Formats: sequence, structure tokens, C-alpha cells
Amino acid sequence: MTKDDIICLPHPNLRLRSAKVNQLTDDIFKVIDNMKLATVSWDISRDHEVGVALAAVQINQLYRIIIVRDNYEDKNNHDFTAFINPKITKLEGKLLEDYEGCLSVPNIYGKVKRYEKVRVKAQDINGKEFRITADGFLARIFQHEIDHCEGKLFIDHIKNKPDAFFELDQDGQLNQLDYEKDIRNNHILW
Repeated sequence: MTKDDIICLPHPNLRLRSAKVNQLTDDIFKVIDNMKLATVSWDISRDHEVGVALAAVQINQLYRIIIVRDNYEDKNNHDFTAFINPKITKLEGKLLEDYEGCLSVPNIYGKVKRYEKVRVKAQDINGKEFRITADGFLARIFQHEIDHCEGKLFIDHIKNKPDAFFELDQDGQLNQLDYEKDIRNNHILW
């Protein structure tokens, strides 16, 4: 599996809710492996970006599975943790606005408000339930990826915010997009 297997808007499956994983099978483990391969392949193709996480729907598998890079500060670290049937059990703290991008929404970034702290429960690859508390950027990652399991994308949070959309230039700088020209009636996004 490669970056080319990552589905992007306007693919309709990105707007569907993913199904709960009821049994850990070889097929489920293969999905998780393919998610990792696709993310690393995407990384290799980008100069100024790193794929920090991925939801199964992004490789066109409608399962409630996400993977999160163990060290998202290090692009060369290809270790990920799988979260099966992840669920946010509590949102805490202030809503903080920061930039987000998505492998399934190419070339667009947005300033999105997310809670600064979350509590998440999930199952590991052995089927054992565990809980994690995340804050800062990791909390943002969980909110973004669990949204994918619900058929929601980061752009949905900012759809009516003209000043919230950006693109990455060749030098790795974010530049604001023209909302009227590039976003409002963009048939790919909406």
C-alpha cells in the first residue's frame, strides 16, 4: 500500500461513519499494516510535512481504527500505535485555534478550534481496552482522527470562516486562500 491508496475528497466514503471492529482478525491487522505503509509512503513524498496519524477510512476501509505516530517530531520514526474503536470520553480545557491539515484534503490547511485536552478509550491490537489522556497537539490529533470515524473532516469545523483556509507553498510557508474564489463553492470540498 502506498500514498496513492489514500482516498481524498470528493470520495464519498470520507463522509460515512465507520463500523465498529467486533473481532480482531488477520484482515483487521492487514488494514492496520496498510495504514502505516500508506502514511510512511506519503511522508516520503513530502518535503515540509509529516503524516502524524491516519484513520482507516482514509485507505477506504470503513473501520473505527486510527493510528498515531509514536514520535511525530521525528519523520524518520515509522512506529505507530493503533487505536481500535477509539472514543473520546471527555473533552476538557479551552478551545484553542491552530493549523490542521489532512492527507485526504490535499493542499489545504485550516485554523480549527479544538479542545486542549481529551480522554480517549480504545482497544489495543490484543483487544484489551485502555484509556489515555492527551493534551496539546496530541489531543488535536485524536479529535481530528476520531472525527474521521464519524465521517467528519476538519474543514467542516471552519466551513463558514473565510479567514481560516490556507495552502502550503513550496518553501513550507502557509498562505491564506481566497475564500470566495478557492473555498466557498469548491465542488471537491463540499
